[in-house]
Amino acid sequence: MLDHISLHVTDVAASVAFYERVFGPAGLRTILQFPGPDGSTVAGLGGPDGQPRFWLGPGRDPGARETHIAFSAPDRAAVDAVHAAAVAAGVEVLHGPREFPEYHPGYYGVFVRDPDGNNVEAVHHGFTDIAKAALG
Repeated sequence: MLDHISLHVTDVAASVAFYERVFGPAGLRTILQFPGPDGSTVAGLGGPDGQPRFWLGPGRDPGARETHIAFSAPDRAAVDAVHAAAVAAGVEVLHGPREFPEYHPGYYGVFVRDPDGNNVEAVHHGFTDIAKAALG
């Protein structure tokens, strides 16, 4: 059910070094890194399956640490249904449903704010959709 989780940290490089050193023996390693919107680094760590499921990024406000949790969705229709339910409930939508190619091709998600201010996402990775399209 959980797809990935993100923590906002004060120093991404120091946090990556900590998690790799301490949890490396359990298989945790950096899978990918990319520049964040402000030029800082965002890092995706993961285990032997090679999927970045634990993300570290810079916090927007040094005094606040927003948590990000993503739930797996079985398809794009489920992501769209989460969006519709959020809108109907009057929930703040951070990013409406769309493909986020900067994450990877086929990444389709919606981001909403929970009652405590956390960034919560429903995501469908679409790898199967991409493979089907490639095969015709």
